[in-house]
Amino acid sequence: MVSRLLELGLAEEVEFWAGRGEWFCAREWARSLAERGRQAEALEVLAPYVATGWWTAAEAMAGLLEANGRADEAIALVRPHAEGGERLGLGFLARLLARNGRGDEAFDLLSPHIEDWYLAEPLVDIAGPTGRHEEAYRLLADRIENAPPSRCCDHPSCGSRRVEPFNAINLLATIRERQGRVDEAIALLRTRESTSINNRDQLADLLARHGRIEELRAYAATEHHGHAVQRLAELLEERGDLEGAIAAYRQVAGPAAEDPNSAVELARLLARHNRGDEAIGVMRAQADARPGEDWILHTLAELCLDQGRPADGLAHLDALAAARGGQEEWDLFWMRLALIAASAGVDDAVERARAHPEGDTSSAAPHIAMLLADAGRTEEAVAVLERHAFASSHDLAGYLIDLGRLGEAVAVLRRPVPRVSAASTTGPWHGEPPF
Repeated sequence: MVSRLLELGLAEEVEFWAGRGEWFCAREWARSLAERGRQAEALEVLAPYVATGWWTAAEAMAGLLEANGRADEAIALVRPHAEGGERLGLGFLARLLARNGRGDEAFDLLSPHIEDWYLAEPLVDIAGPTGRHEEAYRLLADRIENAPPSRCCDHPSCGSRRVEPFNAINLLATIRERQGRVDEAIALLRTRESTSINNRDQLADLLARHGRIEELRAYAATEHHGHAVQRLAELLEERGDLEGAIAAYRQVAGPAAEDPNSAVELARLLARHNRGDEAIGVMRAQADARPGEDWILHTLAELCLDQGRPADGLAHLDALAAARGGQEEWDLFWMRLALIAASAGVDDAVERARAHPEGDTSSAAPHIAMLLADAGRTEEAVAVLERHAFASSHDLAGYLIDLGRLGEAVAVLRRPVPRVSAASTTGPWHGEPPF
């Protein structure tokens, strides 16, 4: 909301609240001042927040100081937080030192904390420019070699060990790749127990970076999360081999639709290349194989809408509702609304939404409001959300800003949330929640 206020030229409002305890206003106002060369004023804005001892404020001020060529002051500001046990501050200080020619000091600062995955990552990043890759490698390798047995089970044959940091093998591979020893990096990554982090596979990414496409293809055929297949298809698409990318997904998704994630990526690939009919066919097969899975249905509905075929999406949802005796919970029903609006108009979509048993709840209000706002009927959208203001404060404030009703928007965002008394742990049980 604060970013939007600035984009709309309402800087005075942001400045006003920056001085009255609103951190997001203060942070963005200080950033805005700094971008205009008014660094001293920017630091003054942040100073009261930094004075509380809050790390987040200190981090923001340190960033401004460094950007203004005052790295020593930034280091002095951050160091007490790092030395006081602030984990985020320790990582920040190390990177700050390294960026300003003090890489050895940064490495020595982090090396005693090698067991912490969050701090091991910057240590490896700092190791290269300081010429201490092998030292970092030995620290991590020692953690693996001396890891105690895991307590995941009591079976005598269990050889699992509790390695800390958990990403030690990944970091060892990163070091070897940066040294140009790619084969060693690949061999290391093949020993991992967990292959994917945040929906990415480091081995797949490494093979793609080095153009080892046949090895990536072989790995994708065995990697069960589907992330290697996705990286293979991305690489083939980047190289202009659309049919190869499609074939990669079809290899794992198959006619039985065994891998829904790969099928969704395949559908998106087809849609990107103007093959919408095929994309809808892929998602329809997924929806048939997994009736009622909301994320599958949502992807199908979006595809139908994007391809100008809202009737097809509605037909599938109708068939699903009929198979369930005509019952359709709001979590599935709301997917209809944009399809109905595209085929029969916004008024029909709103009418049907309000007729739903959950149509007057806080869950339904944002969806109905979006329909109205997208049709240019923002006043009506606000009226819908005002009945559920506590549950929809962010959306409501956004629409109020669109209407120029700034004071009301700020009031909504600053409205205190009602406190809920804790449920009693004595007395009879009840079937209703305490709120």
